Amino acid sequence: MYIKWKLSVSVVVFLTVFSVFCPPASGQKLENIWMKRLDQISPIYEKTDTVSLFFIGDVMMHARQLEYDFRTFLEPLRERVSKADLAVANMEFTLAGMPYSGYPAFSAPDAYADYVADLGTDVFLTANNHILDKGREGLERTIRIYRNMEKVMMTGVSESAEADESGYPLMVAVKGTRIALINFTYGTNVPNESIWPKVNYADTSDIRKAFRRAKDAGAEFIIALPHWGVEYQLNHCPAQEKLATWLAANGADAIIGAHPHVVQDTTHIGNVPVVYSMGNAVSNMSATNTRLELAVTVRIARKGKNRAIMLEPELEFLWCTLPGTLTSSYATIAVRDYIGKRNLWKDPSDYDNMVATLSRVLRSTGINDTYNNL
Repeated sequence: MYIKWKLSVSVVVFLTVFSVFCPPASGQKLENIWMKRLDQISPIYEKTDTVSLFFIGDVMMHARQLEYDFRTFLEPLRERVSKADLAVANMEFTLAGMPYSGYPAFSAPDAYADYVADLGTDVFLTANNHILDKGREGLERTIRIYRNMEKVMMTGVSESAEADESGYPLMVAVKGTRIALINFTYGTNVPNESIWPKVNYADTSDIRKAFRRAKDAGAEFIIALPHWGVEYQLNHCPAQEKLATWLAANGADAIIGAHPHVVQDTTHIGNVPVVYSMGNAVSNMSATNTRLELAVTVRIARKGKNRAIMLEPELEFLWCTLPGTLTSSYATIAVRDYIGKRNLWKDPSDYDNMVATLSRVLRSTGINDTYNNL
């Protein structure tokens, strides 16, 4: 059951591979539940409760970003991330060690991932086209670092058949609500030349296994998180729509995508909401539309043992400020927090750029908003 879309902004293959290129400390808010532990979960059903899931797009580390203190990058979003019951970020880089590098072969400092986790992020998505930028050794090191982090879980890649069996999909219990996260990518820039470590690709036979595991494990909601689409295009491509239709037909309750580096249109397929692309979360990109992005909040309302409803996603526009525009570094801000505050900008023309970009993206994507004074 769904209610109408809420835009939270005051300005706010089939040949087997489907071609779509066009655990935490006790007391924390999140409990990781691998398949074998599902029967140990004892939700409290006596009261109405709401679970909030918060998603952001591509967290990147371009070469110029390496020159700045990354602890400023997502700081304006800290409260939003930390208050969510489950926060998810798409980590589009490797942790391959030094020397650090940006595009086209990303290797970010380990401390960058620590920072994103410290914000309150619970899950890192790792199935993306850059995850093999530093080859097998880079991927193995990335997995090892993430596995050793106490405050965050990862999904999208796996180091062994056992890890794949237990972690694809990633099953979590949030306030007793069982949720499956299924993350996969259209491909990788560097081919994966070995079976393990595995990257989850947009292979419908593999995704079908993940759906089956989720259902067998008692998942109440399944959220598909594809890395797909054509870069820099504000509207989805036919391949995205084809795969989204397949995902909806096979049990996805919501589809939230990444990769194009821009916000794309949103829709429904049947009762399933589809956010085709959130865009970047933070990057050094300055090409048209690449600095405007979406944060997506999904809420699940529960009352009673068998009554849980996923509400419509809430969309909030973000803007990635570059050094010298708002502050001396990078900072991703919520547009609604800064609308009408042009005087705060070091470079007021960047405020104008933000508003113009928002207006252009709203017109192109058809996303509805509640701000009528652009």
